[in-house]
Amino acid sequence: MSHPRNLDRVRHTGFGLATDMTAGKVSHWHTHAQHQVLFAAQGTMHLEVEGGQWLLPPQRAALIASGVQHRVVARTAVELRTVYLSPRAARFPSTCRVFPVTSLAREMLLHAMRWGPDGNPRDTTAQRYFQALAALVAEWAQEARPWHLPRARSAPLRRAMQYALDALDQTPTLEGAARAAHLSTRSLTRRFQEETQTTWRDFLHHARMLRAMELLATPDCSVTEAALAVGFASLGAFTRAFHAFTGELPREFRRRAVSR
Repeated sequence: MSHPRNLDRVRHTGFGLATDMTAGKVSHWHTHAQHQVLFAAQGTMHLEVEGGQWLLPPQRAALIASGVQHRVVARTAVELRTVYLSPRAARFPSTCRVFPVTSLAREMLLHAMRWGPDGNPRDTTAQRYFQALAALVAEWAQEARPWHLPRARSAPLRRAMQYALDALDQTPTLEGAARAAHLSTRSLTRRFQEETQTTWRDFLHHARMLRAMELLATPDCSVTEAALAVGFASLGAFTRAFHAFTGELPREFRRRAVSR
């Protein structure tokens, strides 16, 4: 199927677009006139908007409101499935929300690929389908979880965050992050609070839990391997931390994630 060069000119109630991204591919910063639902049928994406960054494995989808600037990084090879919804079909908060993908959500998002941007805009079946999907997306987005990391606005904080993300299995320290940022520990602590409204300790904990969720969603990673990969020497401590963060035990999360 050939797709229009400018998707923003498509006036359908909604349509689907199936694309593949190779590992490491980075989209440019961009916006769309439509709302978007981003979903990886396979693989894991990294989504960035002005106020945050999320990992999107197949167990989570992102609702990006029209006009929100964003970019996507493929952490692995990704089978990307995007649903575009006209602002006329639904009113969403002018932000980004990431929500868990239920079995129903997965099937509806995948089935939406039946109607592409080149389809008949007067197709009544498509219109009704995307109107129903828009209503459900609004409901699913109410289940959005605070499973994201803040984005740095300055180069020193970007270096500090990257240091942490590159060394989750080696117990990153505030001192190490300060060296990476070329700041004193006191200055880094202050900058973290000012730029992200969070602390270094909370950022590191969220990064560990999100990485663990990503790893547990892969069939060949055990709970023990995930715990070690994010710096936990004690399986019991990892289990308690993961349960407090997600509301699920690691083995329950893994069983649900890999069965989809």
